[in-house]
Amino acid sequence: MGNQLAIMYHGTTRANARSILANGFRESEDGMLGRGVYLCRNLEDARRYPIGHPEHDKVVIKVEVNLGNVIVIDRQHHPRQETWHDSRYGPVYDTASVPAGCGMVQGGQEVCVWDASKMRVIESIPELPVQHCPLL
Repeated sequence: MGNQLAIMYHGTTRANARSILANGFRESEDGMLGRGVYLCRNLEDARRYPIGHPEHDKVVIKVEVNLGNVIVIDRQHHPRQETWHDSRYGPVYDTASVPAGCGMVQGGQEVCVWDASKMRVIESIPELPVQHCPLL
């Protein structure tokens, strides 16, 4: 297995952030890349998540992650899009990476890490304060 350490970010709700800080990450059961923990390469992209959730309830968790062996999923309907960790379909990967600009995600690169134990929480980052524009 590769030993690629990276700093990444996970956007979530305050309640989920408390659970993650107390008990660690849990892999989601599904998503565009299947099961795993979804992370963003940069803080600003992570701040968008969870999409459609009120800004005041968003938190970003900064993590160090061992990406291990990485497969790039660069288009919808990629043959390994949801089977990248299944040996029945070929080599087993630890992380699936969706590059920026490939049309699958808005913003920058996102990854899905199969095993949450490969991640270490560094800190939680609360939402940005709301900027109010003065009325003219």
